[in-house]
Amino acid sequence: MIGSLRGVVESVHEAGCVLDVNGVGYLVACSRKTLDRLTAKDGLQKLLVETRVSQDAITLFGFFDATEREAFRALIEVKTVGPQKALLVLSGLTPAQLAAAIAAKERKKLSEVKGLGAATANRIIDEPAMQKWAVGRATPDADGLGGIAIAPPAAEGGENDAVSALVNLGMKRPEASAAVARAAKRVGKDAALEALITEALKEMAPR
Repeated sequence: MIGSLRGVVESVHEAGCVLDVNGVGYLVACSRKTLDRLTAKDGLQKLLVETRVSQDAITLFGFFDATEREAFRALIEVKTVGPQKALLVLSGLTPAQLAAAIAAKERKKLSEVKGLGAATANRIIDEPAMQKWAVGRATPDADGLGGIAIAPPAAEGGENDAVSALVNLGMKRPEASAAVARAAKRVGKDAALEALITEALKEMAPR
């Protein structure tokens, strides 16, 4: 599975972009905020990727940074909030603004996100898992406005991609993260992605 892509933006459309990676064009769905950052400069750019497999399609979702991908992963766990609605939220609010709105239960602010609606906004705010996600992330800035404090990620670089690949294979994130961390200790944090995934799968195999 794909954990990240590095290439040149070939074209941009309403729901995402085509990223040219060595002559292969990958159709990637993105939030408006990620698209704006992609089009702000030329040349090679990296997108973190979340792969979602459904009965009739394999869809790639791209994120400019890990903070947005983390928010996306939290949102799609909310009942009836699928990947497309999660992108709507992240098109209207940064992860910092989203965390602050959830922590303060600002229902109106979330419901004002274009295309979301009050019912979905309420569901996101009332979801215990989203409240838990927001705790520790919504902090006041110097000017008193909502900010975000992100805990250090459990994995860096190739480890993040390895965890994402295992999750896309149907494994639970906590178990995948722990297995990749153990694998990295054996093969080294700078090991190739394939090596990390192989060792992590060995860690998760029944003993």
